Amino acid sequence: MGVPVSQMWAVASYVVRQKLSGRKRYPLVLMLEPLFRCNLACAGCGKIQYPADILRKNLSVDDCLNAVDECGAPIVSIPGGEPLLHPDIDKIVEGIAARGKYIYLCTNAILLEQNLHRFKPTKYLSFSVHLDGPREDHDAAVCRDGIYDKAMQAIRTAIAKGFRVTTNTTVFNHSSPERLHGLFDELMQMGVEGMMISPGYQYEKAPDQEHFLNRSQTTSLFQRVLGNAKRSWVFNQSPLFLEFLKGNWKLECTPWGNPTYNVFGWQRPCYLLQEGYVSSFKELMDLTEWDNYGAASGNAKCQDCMVHCGYEPSAVDATFGTWKGLLASARATLFGPPKSQPVPEEAVPQAAPPKPHFVPLSMDIHAEDKLEPVAQSCD
Repeated sequence: MGVPVSQMWAVASYVVRQKLSGRKRYPLVLMLEPLFRCNLACAGCGKIQYPADILRKNLSVDDCLNAVDECGAPIVSIPGGEPLLHPDIDKIVEGIAARGKYIYLCTNAILLEQNLHRFKPTKYLSFSVHLDGPREDHDAAVCRDGIYDKAMQAIRTAIAKGFRVTTNTTVFNHSSPERLHGLFDELMQMGVEGMMISPGYQYEKAPDQEHFLNRSQTTSLFQRVLGNAKRSWVFNQSPLFLEFLKGNWKLECTPWGNPTYNVFGWQRPCYLLQEGYVSSFKELMDLTEWDNYGAASGNAKCQDCMVHCGYEPSAVDATFGTWKGLLASARATLFGPPKSQPVPEEAVPQAAPPKPHFVPLSMDIHAEDKLEPVAQSCD
């Protein structure tokens, strides 16, 4: 089981309440970005391409907690940037947990071991460690040598100290299913609670534009990655979303399901697209032209997107909104996902992996050392 029963119940009861109240659009996960600053400059990331004056900004503890209260979602994901660079991240986590919200603190784990003493193990907090494959693949993706080993050691330490630990893997068109399978095996053996996996989104400002997947490539690749998944692999994602990635379940994007709040305010329309900001969550929900987004809208920016922040809420809504979705989810949970016919490797367009352009591990970028991301790519 990928998440505690208490978390599953909190989400299920929340969704049922929304359904019973007739609420068509509701948030499931608040994407809370307390800063954009990071100590890595990954070639596929579009979140750190800001000038130094923006990278210096932090949301205050009160800003963060007010956003949590205003939104009301049962889960709060804290991405970035690198959240552990925020001077008050422990206070932010403590305040969210005190509200009974479940937290996924997303981190590259460079600073995790040295910051564990600032947190207390609780069912409300999970460290979500970013790993884009085994050692060589991950270090190439983050453009820095030694990060994989540092992350794996931090995972072991956090688990040993009683913390919940999950992982987050972004898949690109050069990702090897066989190598990902090896990573899944290792993470499960280490005691990781659950794994999240998602195709990368084509950030316009990302230095590397060659390795993103289109929609057909995504389904072909995920059929190979997940088609004959081992029962020992635990994913902290809904079964319907995983079937959607394989092309076996139709979902429409619900961009309001994972609203984003950051140093600019409430971001329109979603975590991946930046088309303006508003000052309140109510304005975001009431004034955004939601029909202009998602693959069904015809919006060119949405056609190849199959990312979890747009479609995981759709999968959860389908699970609790239809008997078909509920039965399919229950069957997959009890007996595992349906087996798929293996897709021949030649059916999936292959791309060469990025050439690593490494920065030595000793050059970790801290908040007080350097504010602008390293101008580098993996070519």
